[in-house]
Amino acid sequence: MAFESLSEKLGAAFKKLRGKGRLNEADIKEAMREVRLALLEADVSYKVVKDFVAKVSERAVGRDVLESLTPAQMVIKIVNEQLTELMGTSNAKLNISSKPPTVVMLVGLQGAGKTTNGAKLAALMRKQNSKRPLLVACDIYRPAAIKQLETVGAQLEVPVFQMGTANPVDIAKAAVEHAQKHGNDMVFLDTAGRLHIDEALMDELRAIKAAVKPTEILLVVDAMTGQDAVNAATAFDEALGIDGVMITKLDGDARGGAALSVRAVTGKPIKFAGTGEKLDQIEAFHPDRMASRILGMGDVLTLIEKAEQNFDEKKTKELTERLLKNRFTLQDYYDQLTQLKSMGSLSDIAGMIPGVDAKALAGASIDERQLARTEAIILSMTQKERDDPGVLNSSRKKRIASGSGTEVVDINRLLKQFDMMKTMTKQMTKGNMPAFLGGRKGKRKGGLFG
Repeated sequence: MAFESLSEKLGAAFKKLRGKGRLNEADIKEAMREVRLALLEADVSYKVVKDFVAKVSERAVGRDVLESLTPAQMVIKIVNEQLTELMGTSNAKLNISSKPPTVVMLVGLQGAGKTTNGAKLAALMRKQNSKRPLLVACDIYRPAAIKQLETVGAQLEVPVFQMGTANPVDIAKAAVEHAQKHGNDMVFLDTAGRLHIDEALMDELRAIKAAVKPTEILLVVDAMTGQDAVNAATAFDEALGIDGVMITKLDGDARGGAALSVRAVTGKPIKFAGTGEKLDQIEAFHPDRMASRILGMGDVLTLIEKAEQNFDEKKTKELTERLLKNRFTLQDYYDQLTQLKSMGSLSDIAGMIPGVDAKALAGASIDERQLARTEAIILSMTQKERDDPGVLNSSRKKRIASGSGTEVVDINRLLKQFDMMKTMTKQMTKGNMPAFLGGRKGKRKGGLFG
C-alpha cells in the first residue's frame, strides 16, 4: 500500500510527542525534522516539503498547542489539516458538459495505465452516475493497444469505438459523432503515450484537443514513478492545460510522493485514484480521507461507500428483517461471505478502520478453497437443514459430508463459525451496515481467512 512507510515514520514521530505530555518549541522542532525526513523519503518534492513543514511549524508553536492539555493531538490535527490542504482540500469532480456528450481526453506517458484505468473510470461513471460511456481507441502506435482496450471494454461491458490505424484526430472526431448518434453521453479518448515527453506527441494531442474541444483533459500518472510523475504533470499542463489528474497504482509498494506533490506543483486537483489491478478498483480521490489514511486514522466513509457498492441493498434489507426475527440461516451466512469477498482484501478493508493494523493483515483475503468447501457443504444440505441447522444430527452430517466431498469435522467447523456469526450479526442489526461488515476481527484456524 502506498504511504505505508510514510505512515509508519509519521506514527513513530507522533508517538514520541504523545509520550512527552507538555510540549515546548524544541519538541515541535524535533518532530518537524522527522516529518520532513519522512516526506522527503516518500519522494515528495523538496519545495513542497519545505513549505509544508514551515506552515505546520508556524501553527504548532502557537499558544493553543503548547498550552493544550493534549498538545500531541493538536499537532496531529494540524498535520492532518495541512496534508488535506496540500492534496486539494475536497474531492474535485469531472467537468460535465451541459450539451452531451462529455468528452474526456485521457493523456499521459506510456505505462501510466491510461487504457485500463480509463475503462475503469468509464464503468464507474456508468455505475455511479448512470452514464452511457463510449471508449475510443486513439492510440494507434503501441502494439495491441486497440485490442487491450477492446478486451477491457468487453469485460466491463463498455462499448469501444475504433478505426484501426487511421489518423487519431479523425478517430476522435468520428467517435464524438458516433456518440451523438447512438446516445453515448460520455466519450473517453484513450490517446497515445510515449516513454518520454516529445514534441510529436504533444503536437498530436494538441490537434485532438483542437478538433473535439474536450470537456475534460485528465492526466493519468503512475504513483510509483515519484517525481517523474510530477514532472510529467507539469509538462502536460504547460502543453495542453490539463483539468485534473488520475493517479494509478496506489496499491503498489510506492512511496506515494506524487500524490502529495502533483497538486501543489501544478495546482491541478487529483480527481481519481486507481487502487488495484481489478477492474472495479478505482475510486474518487478525497484529500481529507487520504490524509486520515496516511496518519493511520482510518477512512470510514470510503469503507461505507465500498460496502454500499458491493452489498445488495435489497438482500441486506431482507437479511436485517430476518435477523430481527432471529431467522439468520446458513444460506444468509454464505451470501454475506461472498459479498464481503467482492470488497477486496482484508488488509485494504482494515486500513480504512481506525485503530486497526492493516499491515498485520497484509495479503489476507477470503480463502477461495475454503469458500468453495463452504458452498459445497451448504448446497449438499436440504432446504430444511439450511434454514434450521439444529436438525443436523450425526447421520445427516455424514450424508452431507459424502455429498460435498468433505469430512464431518469440516461441517462441525462450519456450524461453529455460523453460530459465532449469528451472535455477531444480531449486534449489527441496530445500525445500517451490512451484517458481515463488522464481524470477524482476526484470523481463526480453519476459517475463511487465509
